[in-house]
Amino acid sequence: MKELNNKWLELIIVLSAPLLSVIDVFIINVGIPAIKKGVHATDAEIQLVIAGYLLGYAAFLITGGRAGDHFGRKKVFFWGMFAFTIASCFCGLSTSALQLNITRFFQGLSASFMVPQTIAFIQVLFTDTNERAKAFGLYGITLGSAAAIGQVLGGYLSDTHWAIEGWRLIFFINLPIGILTLWATHQYVTETKNRQSTQFDYSGILILTVALFCLIYPLIQGREAGWPLWSFGLLALSAGIFAFFINNQKRKLARNGNPLIDVRLFRIKDFNTGLAAVLFHFMLHTAYLLLSAVYLQNGLGISALDSGLYFIIPGLLFIVSSVAASKLIVRFGKRVLQVGVVLLALAFYLQMQLWKPGINPGLIIGLMGIWGLGNGLVLPSLMNIALKNVPAQYTGAAAGIYSTFQQTASALGVSIIGGLFFYYSRYGWQTAYQAGVTGLLVCVVLVGIMLFLLPDGKSQSQNASSSGTNLFIVRLKHLDDDTKVK
Repeated sequence: MKELNNKWLELIIVLSAPLLSVIDVFIINVGIPAIKKGVHATDAEIQLVIAGYLLGYAAFLITGGRAGDHFGRKKVFFWGMFAFTIASCFCGLSTSALQLNITRFFQGLSASFMVPQTIAFIQVLFTDTNERAKAFGLYGITLGSAAAIGQVLGGYLSDTHWAIEGWRLIFFINLPIGILTLWATHQYVTETKNRQSTQFDYSGILILTVALFCLIYPLIQGREAGWPLWSFGLLALSAGIFAFFINNQKRKLARNGNPLIDVRLFRIKDFNTGLAAVLFHFMLHTAYLLLSAVYLQNGLGISALDSGLYFIIPGLLFIVSSVAASKLIVRFGKRVLQVGVVLLALAFYLQMQLWKPGINPGLIIGLMGIWGLGNGLVLPSLMNIALKNVPAQYTGAAAGIYSTFQQTASALGVSIIGGLFFYYSRYGWQTAYQAGVTGLLVCVVLVGIMLFLLPDGKSQSQNASSSGTNLFIVRLKHLDDDTKVK
Protein backbone atom coordinates (compact mmCIF):
# COMPACT_ATOMS: atom_id res chain seq x y z
CA MET A 1 0.00 0.00 0.00
CA LYS A 2 2.88 2.33 0.84
CA GLU A 3 4.45 1.75 -2.60
CA LEU A 4 1.11 2.43 -4.28
CA ASN A 5 0.68 5.67 -2.39
CA ASN A 6 4.26 6.73 -3.16
CA LYS A 7 3.97 6.33 -6.91
CA TRP A 8 0.72 8.30 -7.04
CA LEU A 9 2.36 10.99 -4.91
CA GLU A 10 5.29 11.04 -7.32
CA LEU A 11 2.83 11.39 -10.20
CA ILE A 12 1.18 14.40 -8.52
CA ILE A 13 4.59 16.02 -8.04
CA VAL A 14 5.81 15.50 -11.61
CA LEU A 15 2.44 16.61 -13.04
CA SER A 16 3.42 20.09 -11.80
CA ALA A 17 5.64 20.34 -14.90
CA PRO A 18 2.88 20.08 -17.55
CA LEU A 19 0.59 22.09 -15.27
CA LEU A 20 2.98 25.05 -14.98
CA SER A 21 4.17 24.85 -18.58
CA VAL A 22 0.63 25.02 -19.98
CA ILE A 23 -0.52 27.64 -17.47
CA ASP A 24 2.35 29.83 -18.65
CA VAL A 25 1.14 29.60 -22.25
CA PHE A 26 -2.37 30.80 -21.44
CA ILE A 27 -1.87 33.01 -18.37
CA ILE A 28 -0.51 35.61 -20.79
CA ASN A 29 -3.74 35.85 -22.83
CA VAL A 30 -5.96 37.75 -20.40
CA GLY A 31 -3.00 39.86 -19.26
CA ILE A 32 -2.05 40.94 -22.80
CA PRO A 33 -3.49 44.49 -22.56
CA ALA A 34 -1.65 45.09 -19.28
CA ILE A 35 1.61 43.52 -20.48
CA LYS A 36 1.49 45.45 -23.74
CA LYS A 37 1.18 48.70 -21.82
CA GLY A 38 3.76 47.70 -19.21
CA VAL A 39 6.61 46.96 -21.65
CA HIS A 40 5.40 49.32 -24.43
CA ALA A 41 5.03 46.46 -26.92
CA THR A 42 3.46 46.29 -30.37
CA ASP A 43 0.86 43.68 -31.31
CA ALA A 44 3.57 41.60 -33.02
CA GLU A 45 5.87 41.76 -29.99
CA ILE A 46 2.99 40.63 -27.79
CA GLN A 47 2.34 37.67 -30.11
CA LEU A 48 6.02 36.76 -29.76
CA VAL A 49 5.62 36.70 -25.97
CA ILE A 50 3.47 33.60 -26.54
CA ALA A 51 5.03 32.22 -29.73
CA GLY A 52 8.63 32.68 -28.52
CA TYR A 53 7.88 30.57 -25.46
CA LEU A 54 6.35 27.86 -27.67
CA LEU A 55 9.32 28.06 -30.06
CA GLY A 56 11.83 27.32 -27.28
CA TYR A 57 9.49 24.61 -25.98
CA ALA A 58 9.06 22.84 -29.32
CA ALA A 59 12.68 22.94 -30.47
CA PHE A 60 14.13 21.18 -27.42
CA LEU A 61 11.38 18.72 -26.38
CA ILE A 62 13.02 15.64 -27.89
CA THR A 63 16.40 16.66 -26.48
CA GLY A 64 14.81 17.13 -23.07
CA GLY A 65 13.42 13.61 -23.18
CA ARG A 66 16.79 12.12 -24.10
CA ALA A 67 18.53 14.15 -21.40
CA GLY A 68 16.31 12.38 -18.86
CA ASP A 69 17.34 8.99 -20.26
CA HIS A 70 21.03 9.93 -20.08
CA PHE A 71 21.40 11.86 -16.83
CA GLY A 72 18.43 10.52 -14.86
CA ARG A 73 14.84 11.71 -15.01
CA LYS A 74 14.66 13.06 -11.47
CA LYS A 75 17.83 15.08 -11.97
CA VAL A 76 16.69 16.59 -15.29
CA PHE A 77 13.20 17.26 -13.90
CA PHE A 78 14.68 19.03 -10.88
CA TRP A 79 17.05 21.26 -12.82
CA GLY A 80 14.47 21.91 -15.54
CA MET A 81 12.03 23.10 -12.88
CA PHE A 82 14.80 25.19 -11.27
CA ALA A 83 15.64 26.88 -14.61
CA PHE A 84 11.92 27.41 -15.35
CA THR A 85 11.43 29.14 -11.99
CA ILE A 86 14.47 31.41 -12.50
CA ALA A 87 13.43 32.27 -16.08
CA SER A 88 9.93 33.12 -14.82
CA CYS A 89 11.41 35.61 -12.36
CA PHE A 90 13.46 37.25 -15.11
CA CYS A 91 10.26 37.54 -17.20
CA GLY A 92 8.63 39.38 -14.29
CA LEU A 93 11.63 41.76 -14.05
CA SER A 94 11.61 42.64 -17.77
CA THR A 95 11.41 46.34 -18.65
CA SER A 96 11.14 46.02 -22.43
CA ALA A 97 9.46 43.80 -24.98
CA LEU A 98 12.85 42.52 -26.18
CA GLN A 99 13.87 41.45 -22.67
CA LEU A 100 10.54 39.76 -22.10
CA ASN A 101 10.69 37.84 -25.38
CA ILE A 102 14.25 36.63 -24.75
CA THR A 103 13.43 35.44 -21.22
CA ARG A 104 10.20 33.83 -22.45
CA PHE A 105 12.21 31.82 -24.99
CA PHE A 106 14.43 30.49 -22.21
CA GLN A 107 11.38 29.82 -20.07
CA GLY A 108 10.02 27.62 -22.88
CA LEU A 109 13.41 25.97 -23.31
CA SER A 110 13.53 25.00 -19.62
CA ALA A 111 9.96 23.67 -19.85
CA SER A 112 11.07 21.36 -22.66
CA PHE A 113 13.45 19.61 -20.26
CA MET A 114 11.07 19.15 -17.32
CA VAL A 115 7.84 18.17 -19.12
CA PRO A 116 9.07 15.05 -21.01
CA GLN A 117 10.16 13.57 -17.68
CA THR A 118 6.51 13.43 -16.61
CA ILE A 119 5.62 11.08 -19.46
CA ALA A 120 8.74 9.02 -18.79
CA PHE A 121 7.88 8.72 -15.08
CA ILE A 122 4.38 7.51 -15.95
CA GLN A 123 5.83 4.78 -18.16
CA VAL A 124 8.28 3.71 -15.44
CA LEU A 125 5.98 3.97 -12.40
CA PHE A 126 2.83 2.42 -13.87
CA THR A 127 3.44 -0.95 -15.47
CA ASP A 128 -0.17 -2.11 -15.06
CA THR A 129 -2.22 -1.26 -18.15
CA ASN A 130 -5.24 0.07 -16.26
CA GLU A 131 -3.14 2.15 -13.88
CA ARG A 132 -1.13 3.58 -16.76
CA ALA A 133 -4.36 4.52 -18.56
CA LYS A 134 -5.54 6.35 -15.44
CA ALA A 135 -2.18 8.09 -15.11
CA PHE A 136 -2.23 9.25 -18.73
CA GLY A 137 -5.84 10.33 -18.23
CA LEU A 138 -4.71 12.55 -15.34
CA TYR A 139 -1.96 13.89 -17.60
CA GLY A 140 -4.47 14.83 -20.31
CA ILE A 141 -6.86 16.41 -17.81
CA THR A 142 -3.94 18.39 -16.36
CA LEU A 143 -3.10 19.79 -19.80
CA GLY A 144 -6.66 20.88 -20.52
CA SER A 145 -7.54 22.24 -17.09
CA ALA A 146 -4.23 24.15 -16.94
CA ALA A 147 -5.36 26.19 -19.92
CA ALA A 148 -8.50 27.34 -18.08
CA ILE A 149 -6.55 27.91 -14.85
CA GLY A 150 -4.10 30.07 -16.77
CA GLN A 151 -6.88 32.24 -18.16
CA VAL A 152 -8.45 32.72 -14.71
CA LEU A 153 -5.14 33.45 -12.98
CA GLY A 154 -4.11 35.85 -15.74
CA GLY A 155 -7.29 37.88 -15.24
CA TYR A 156 -7.03 37.93 -11.45
CA LEU A 157 -3.34 38.82 -11.29
CA SER A 158 -3.59 41.47 -14.01
CA ASP A 159 -6.17 43.33 -11.93
CA THR A 160 -4.18 42.88 -8.71
CA HIS A 161 -1.98 45.81 -7.71
CA TRP A 162 0.36 45.40 -4.78
CA ALA A 163 3.88 46.83 -4.51
CA ILE A 164 4.47 45.97 -8.19
CA GLU A 165 2.43 46.03 -11.38
CA GLY A 166 -0.17 43.28 -11.49
CA TRP A 167 0.99 41.74 -14.78
CA ARG A 168 4.43 41.00 -13.29
CA LEU A 169 2.75 38.71 -10.74
CA ILE A 170 1.76 36.50 -13.68
CA PHE A 171 5.40 35.42 -13.78
CA PHE A 172 6.38 35.76 -10.13
CA ILE A 173 3.63 33.33 -9.05
CA ASN A 174 5.84 30.54 -10.41
CA LEU A 175 8.43 31.27 -7.71
CA PRO A 176 6.59 29.81 -4.67
CA ILE A 177 5.14 26.96 -6.75
CA GLY A 178 8.56 26.15 -8.18
CA ILE A 179 10.23 26.17 -4.76
CA LEU A 180 7.56 23.86 -3.33
CA THR A 181 7.90 21.47 -6.29
CA LEU A 182 11.70 21.42 -6.00
CA TRP A 183 11.46 20.53 -2.31
CA ALA A 184 8.86 17.80 -2.96
CA THR A 185 10.96 16.40 -5.82
CA HIS A 186 14.04 16.19 -3.60
CA GLN A 187 12.07 14.53 -0.80
CA TYR A 188 9.70 12.11 -2.52
CA VAL A 189 10.63 11.46 -6.16
CA THR A 190 12.94 8.51 -6.79
CA GLU A 191 15.60 8.46 -9.50
CA THR A 192 15.25 6.14 -12.48
CA LYS A 193 17.95 4.12 -14.21
CA ASN A 194 20.20 6.03 -16.60
CA ARG A 195 21.02 5.03 -20.14
CA GLN A 196 24.57 6.38 -20.46
CA SER A 197 24.68 5.36 -24.13
CA THR A 198 22.18 8.07 -25.02
CA GLN A 199 23.67 10.55 -27.52
CA PHE A 200 22.55 14.03 -28.47
CA ASP A 201 22.03 15.27 -32.01
CA TYR A 202 23.34 18.79 -31.38
CA SER A 203 23.41 19.78 -35.05
CA GLY A 204 19.84 18.49 -35.48
CA ILE A 205 18.68 20.63 -32.56
CA LEU A 206 20.32 23.71 -34.07
CA ILE A 207 18.90 23.11 -37.56
CA LEU A 208 15.36 22.50 -36.23
CA THR A 209 15.50 25.61 -34.02
CA VAL A 210 16.63 27.82 -36.93
CA ALA A 211 13.95 26.33 -39.20
CA LEU A 212 11.19 27.00 -36.64
CA PHE A 213 12.45 30.55 -36.06
CA CYS A 214 12.49 31.29 -39.81
CA LEU A 215 8.89 30.04 -39.98
CA ILE A 216 7.37 31.67 -36.88
CA TYR A 217 9.14 35.06 -36.78
CA PRO A 218 8.13 36.35 -40.25
CA LEU A 219 4.53 35.19 -39.76
CA ILE A 220 4.29 37.50 -36.74
CA GLN A 221 6.70 40.35 -37.40
CA GLY A 222 6.11 40.36 -41.16
CA ARG A 223 2.44 41.25 -40.70
CA GLU A 224 3.33 44.10 -38.34
CA ALA A 225 5.87 45.45 -40.88
CA GLY A 226 3.48 45.21 -43.86
CA TRP A 227 4.93 42.00 -45.32
CA PRO A 228 8.31 43.27 -46.58
CA LEU A 229 10.49 41.20 -48.88
CA TRP A 230 12.60 39.80 -46.01
CA SER A 231 9.54 38.15 -44.46
CA PHE A 232 8.85 36.11 -47.61
CA GLY A 233 12.57 35.36 -47.90
CA LEU A 234 12.64 33.90 -44.38
CA LEU A 235 9.53 31.80 -45.07
CA ALA A 236 11.15 30.38 -48.21
CA LEU A 237 14.36 29.81 -46.27
CA SER A 238 12.46 27.90 -43.57
CA ALA A 239 11.12 25.48 -46.20
CA GLY A 240 14.66 24.86 -47.44
CA ILE A 241 16.01 24.36 -43.91
CA PHE A 242 13.22 21.90 -43.05
CA ALA A 243 14.05 19.91 -46.20
CA PHE A 244 17.74 19.97 -45.24
CA PHE A 245 16.82 18.85 -41.71
CA ILE A 246 14.91 15.80 -43.00
CA ASN A 247 17.82 14.79 -45.26
CA ASN A 248 20.23 15.33 -42.37
CA GLN A 249 18.18 13.00 -40.16
CA LYS A 250 18.01 10.36 -42.91
CA ARG A 251 21.80 10.41 -43.36
CA LYS A 252 22.40 9.99 -39.63
CA LEU A 253 19.94 7.10 -39.53
CA ALA A 254 21.75 5.44 -42.45
CA ARG A 255 25.07 5.71 -40.55
CA ASN A 256 23.47 4.06 -37.50
CA GLY A 257 23.68 7.42 -35.77
CA ASN A 258 21.26 8.83 -33.24
CA PRO A 259 19.17 11.42 -35.11
CA LEU A 260 16.86 13.82 -33.30
CA ILE A 261 13.82 12.39 -35.13
CA ASP A 262 13.29 8.89 -36.51
CA VAL A 263 12.03 9.95 -39.94
CA ARG A 264 10.94 6.39 -40.77
CA LEU A 265 7.85 6.99 -38.65
CA PHE A 266 6.59 9.47 -41.23
CA ARG A 267 6.08 6.53 -43.59
CA ILE A 268 3.23 5.29 -41.38
CA LYS A 269 0.12 6.76 -42.96
CA ASP A 270 -2.08 6.71 -39.84
CA PHE A 271 0.64 8.39 -37.79
CA ASN A 272 0.91 11.19 -40.35
CA THR A 273 -2.86 11.64 -40.39
CA GLY A 274 -2.90 11.73 -36.59
CA LEU A 275 -0.18 14.37 -36.58
CA ALA A 276 -2.19 16.46 -39.02
CA ALA A 277 -5.18 16.28 -36.66
CA VAL A 278 -2.89 17.33 -33.79
CA LEU A 279 -1.53 20.21 -35.87
CA PHE A 280 -4.91 21.72 -36.71
CA HIS A 281 -6.47 21.08 -33.29
CA PHE A 282 -3.71 22.72 -31.27
CA MET A 283 -3.62 25.62 -33.75
CA LEU A 284 -7.29 26.33 -33.03
CA HIS A 285 -7.03 25.49 -29.29
CA THR A 286 -4.27 27.99 -28.51
CA ALA A 287 -5.55 30.63 -30.91
CA TYR A 288 -9.09 30.46 -29.50
CA LEU A 289 -7.93 31.11 -25.95
CA LEU A 290 -5.90 34.10 -27.18
CA LEU A 291 -8.71 35.54 -29.32
CA SER A 292 -11.45 35.10 -26.74
CA ALA A 293 -9.37 36.60 -23.91
CA VAL A 294 -8.50 39.72 -25.91
CA TYR A 295 -11.97 40.13 -27.42
CA LEU A 296 -13.77 39.81 -24.08
CA GLN A 297 -11.77 42.81 -22.83
CA ASN A 298 -11.29 44.99 -25.92
CA GLY A 299 -14.43 44.02 -27.84
CA LEU A 300 -17.00 43.48 -25.10
CA GLY A 301 -15.55 45.84 -22.51
CA ILE A 302 -15.17 43.21 -19.75
CA SER A 303 -12.46 43.66 -17.10
CA ALA A 304 -9.42 41.40 -16.99
CA LEU A 305 -10.61 39.78 -13.76
CA ASP A 306 -14.12 39.09 -15.05
CA SER A 307 -12.71 37.85 -18.36
CA GLY A 308 -10.68 35.26 -16.49
CA LEU A 309 -13.69 34.15 -14.45
CA TYR A 310 -15.60 33.35 -17.64
CA PHE A 311 -13.22 30.42 -18.19
CA ILE A 312 -14.06 28.63 -14.92
CA ILE A 313 -17.25 26.85 -16.03
CA PRO A 314 -15.86 25.86 -19.47
CA GLY A 315 -12.80 24.51 -17.66
CA LEU A 316 -14.94 22.39 -15.35
CA LEU A 317 -16.99 21.11 -18.28
CA PHE A 318 -13.75 20.25 -20.05
CA ILE A 319 -12.75 18.03 -17.12
CA VAL A 320 -16.19 16.35 -17.05
CA SER A 321 -16.17 15.57 -20.78
CA SER A 322 -12.51 14.43 -20.61
CA VAL A 323 -13.35 11.84 -17.96
CA ALA A 324 -16.40 10.73 -19.94
CA ALA A 325 -14.39 10.51 -23.17
CA SER A 326 -11.79 8.20 -21.59
CA LYS A 327 -14.56 5.68 -20.94
CA LEU A 328 -16.66 6.23 -24.07
CA ILE A 329 -13.77 5.95 -26.52
CA VAL A 330 -13.31 2.26 -25.60
CA ARG A 331 -16.81 1.58 -26.87
CA PHE A 332 -17.35 4.16 -29.60
CA GLY A 333 -13.82 4.86 -30.81
CA LYS A 334 -13.10 7.98 -32.83
CA ARG A 335 -16.82 8.86 -32.94
CA VAL A 336 -16.31 10.43 -29.51
CA LEU A 337 -13.77 12.85 -30.97
CA GLN A 338 -15.98 13.51 -33.98
CA VAL A 339 -18.85 14.54 -31.68
CA GLY A 340 -16.38 16.87 -29.97
CA VAL A 341 -15.42 18.42 -33.31
CA VAL A 342 -19.10 19.08 -34.09
CA LEU A 343 -19.55 20.79 -30.71
CA LEU A 344 -16.47 22.94 -31.32
CA ALA A 345 -17.73 24.00 -34.75
CA LEU A 346 -21.15 24.85 -33.26
CA ALA A 347 -19.59 26.87 -30.44
CA PHE A 348 -17.35 28.87 -32.78
CA TYR A 349 -20.11 29.59 -35.30
CA LEU A 350 -22.58 30.78 -32.63
CA GLN A 351 -19.93 32.92 -30.96
CA MET A 352 -19.10 34.55 -34.27
CA GLN A 353 -22.81 35.41 -34.74
CA LEU A 354 -23.82 36.31 -31.18
CA TRP A 355 -20.79 37.71 -29.34
CA LYS A 356 -21.50 41.42 -29.72
CA PRO A 357 -21.42 44.38 -27.31
CA GLY A 358 -24.35 44.15 -24.87
CA ILE A 359 -24.54 40.34 -24.99
CA ASN A 360 -26.01 38.62 -21.94
CA PRO A 361 -23.18 37.20 -19.72
CA GLY A 362 -25.10 33.92 -19.39
CA LEU A 363 -24.98 33.45 -23.15
CA ILE A 364 -21.21 34.02 -23.14
CA ILE A 365 -20.76 31.34 -20.50
CA GLY A 366 -23.17 28.97 -22.27
CA LEU A 367 -21.35 29.17 -25.60
CA MET A 368 -17.96 28.84 -23.92
CA GLY A 369 -19.37 25.83 -22.08
CA ILE A 370 -20.15 24.14 -25.41
CA TRP A 371 -16.53 24.79 -26.40
CA GLY A 372 -15.32 23.25 -23.12
CA LEU A 373 -17.42 20.10 -23.61
CA GLY A 374 -16.28 19.65 -27.20
CA ASN A 375 -12.64 20.29 -26.42
CA GLY A 376 -12.72 17.76 -23.59
CA LEU A 377 -13.91 15.07 -26.00
CA VAL A 378 -11.06 15.76 -28.41
CA LEU A 379 -7.88 17.08 -26.78
CA PRO A 380 -7.00 14.39 -24.16
CA SER A 381 -7.69 11.54 -26.60
CA LEU A 382 -5.64 12.85 -29.53
CA MET A 383 -2.41 11.25 -28.34
CA ASN A 384 -4.01 7.79 -28.13
CA ILE A 385 -5.53 8.19 -31.58
CA ALA A 386 -2.29 9.45 -33.14
CA LEU A 387 -0.04 6.77 -31.60
CA LYS A 388 -2.49 3.85 -31.68
CA ASN A 389 -0.92 1.98 -34.60
CA VAL A 390 2.71 2.76 -33.79
CA PRO A 391 4.61 -0.38 -32.63
CA ALA A 392 5.48 -0.37 -28.93
CA GLN A 393 9.26 -0.07 -29.46
CA TYR A 394 8.74 3.11 -31.49
CA THR A 395 6.29 4.86 -29.16
CA GLY A 396 9.01 6.84 -27.37
CA ALA A 397 10.27 8.38 -30.61
CA ALA A 398 6.69 8.89 -31.83
CA ALA A 399 5.69 10.62 -28.58
CA GLY A 400 8.61 13.03 -28.98
CA ILE A 401 7.49 13.91 -32.51
CA TYR A 402 3.90 14.26 -31.27
CA SER A 403 4.91 16.70 -28.52
CA THR A 404 7.05 18.74 -30.92
CA PHE A 405 4.14 18.96 -33.38
CA GLN A 406 1.81 19.97 -30.54
CA GLN A 407 3.93 22.92 -29.44
CA THR A 408 4.78 23.99 -32.99
CA ALA A 409 1.07 23.91 -33.85
CA SER A 410 0.31 26.16 -30.87
CA ALA A 411 2.94 28.63 -32.06
CA LEU A 412 1.49 28.55 -35.59
CA GLY A 413 -2.02 29.13 -34.21
CA VAL A 414 -0.84 32.25 -32.37
CA SER A 415 1.12 33.38 -35.45
CA ILE A 416 -1.40 32.73 -38.23
CA ILE A 417 -4.87 32.93 -36.65
CA GLY A 418 -3.71 35.44 -34.04
CA GLY A 419 -2.09 37.47 -36.81
CA LEU A 420 -5.36 37.45 -38.76
CA PHE A 421 -7.18 38.65 -35.64
CA PHE A 422 -4.78 41.51 -34.92
CA TYR A 423 -4.67 42.53 -38.59
CA TYR A 424 -8.44 43.01 -38.76
CA SER A 425 -8.51 44.79 -35.38
CA ARG A 426 -7.84 48.00 -37.32
CA TYR A 427 -11.41 47.66 -38.64
CA GLY A 428 -12.90 47.06 -35.20
CA TRP A 429 -12.68 44.28 -32.64
CA GLN A 430 -15.89 42.60 -33.76
CA THR A 431 -14.60 42.35 -37.32
CA ALA A 432 -11.31 41.02 -35.96
CA TYR A 433 -13.05 38.35 -33.91
CA GLN A 434 -15.18 37.21 -36.84
CA ALA A 435 -12.06 36.94 -39.02
CA GLY A 436 -10.20 34.99 -36.34
CA VAL A 437 -13.10 32.61 -35.68
CA THR A 438 -13.34 31.96 -39.43
CA GLY A 439 -9.77 30.68 -39.19
CA LEU A 440 -10.79 28.51 -36.23
CA LEU A 441 -13.67 27.02 -38.21
CA VAL A 442 -11.34 26.13 -41.07
CA CYS A 443 -9.10 24.28 -38.60
CA VAL A 444 -12.11 22.47 -37.07
CA VAL A 445 -13.16 21.21 -40.50
CA LEU A 446 -9.61 19.99 -41.21
CA VAL A 447 -9.50 18.16 -37.85
CA GLY A 448 -12.81 16.49 -38.77
CA ILE A 449 -11.41 15.38 -42.12
CA MET A 450 -8.30 13.90 -40.49
CA LEU A 451 -10.41 11.99 -37.96
CA PHE A 452 -12.58 10.65 -40.79
CA LEU A 453 -9.46 9.32 -42.54
CA LEU A 454 -8.12 7.63 -39.42
CA PRO A 455 -9.10 4.04 -38.60
CA ASP A 456 -11.52 3.58 -35.73
CA GLY A 457 -10.00 3.72 -32.24
CA LYS A 458 -12.22 1.03 -30.72
CA SER A 459 -10.55 -1.92 -29.05
CA GLN A 460 -9.90 -4.72 -31.49
CA SER A 461 -9.00 -8.34 -30.95
CA GLN A 462 -5.53 -9.18 -29.71
CA ASN A 463 -4.73 -11.08 -32.87
CA ALA A 464 -5.71 -8.21 -35.12
CA SER A 465 -3.72 -5.79 -33.03
CA SER A 466 -0.70 -8.07 -32.95
CA SER A 467 -0.74 -8.71 -36.69
CA GLY A 468 -1.06 -4.98 -37.37
CA THR A 469 1.90 -4.25 -35.14
CA ASN A 470 4.00 -6.97 -36.79
CA LEU A 471 3.15 -5.56 -40.20
CA PHE A 472 4.40 -2.12 -39.19
CA ILE A 473 7.59 -3.60 -37.70
CA VAL A 474 8.27 -5.38 -41.00
CA ARG A 475 7.62 -2.16 -42.91
CA LEU A 476 9.98 -0.18 -40.69
CA LYS A 477 12.70 -2.82 -41.04
CA HIS A 478 12.37 -2.62 -44.83
CA LEU A 479 12.54 1.16 -44.61
CA ASP A 480 15.64 0.87 -42.44
CA ASP A 481 17.30 -1.47 -44.96
CA ASP A 482 16.36 0.85 -47.84
CA THR A 483 17.82 3.83 -45.99
CA LYS A 484 21.10 2.02 -45.35
CA VAL A 485 21.36 0.91 -49.01
CA LYS A 486 20.89 4.50 -50.13
